[in-house]
Amino acid sequence: MTAQDLTRGFTYAEVGATWNADQPDGYRHMRVRTLVGVGPAVMRDATDALMEFWMHWALPARVTASARRVAPGVTVEVGLGVGPLRLRAPCRVVWTREEERRAGWAYGTLPGHPVAGEESFVVHQDDSGEVWLTVTAFSRPAGRTARLAGPFMPVFQRAYARRCGAVLRRLAKA
Repeated sequence: MTAQDLTRGFTYAEVGATWNADQPDGYRHMRVRTLVGVGPAVMRDATDALMEFWMHWALPARVTASARRVAPGVTVEVGLGVGPLRLRAPCRVVWTREEERRAGWAYGTLPGHPVAGEESFVVHQDDSGEVWLTVTAFSRPAGRTARLAGPFMPVFQRAYARRCGAVLRRLAKA
């Protein structure tokens, strides 16, 4: 798959902007940072939980992915709600990174997602040994559901990011 193939089909132009934590103009911006724990064992467990979708599967949401591990081009669909009220959020992984003290990935929105934009999930271990999850996103309404949600959409996105941090803390407990 070429780099050009990876950028096809997204509902926004700034594909990959979260790699450097960029916040493009014209979007709502979010950055939520959560302490996961301390030490290399926590970093290792947090990395595994993040890179193998365990964190997402442990959320109170239905998550399906086209692979067991994140990689550029993997499709992900998050479903929130129940039955006919389930909200579909199709995405595709834009980038991944996995280093000794930093690991993460981002997905971008595809047609059918209620918003247009990108969200990244990055764990890193700082110099004091603390392990942090940072969720960074930029988005704007792409459909009627998100427009109707109005001011509640950013509240929901922040709650989702905080929930990711709490779940990852539980999964990476050393």
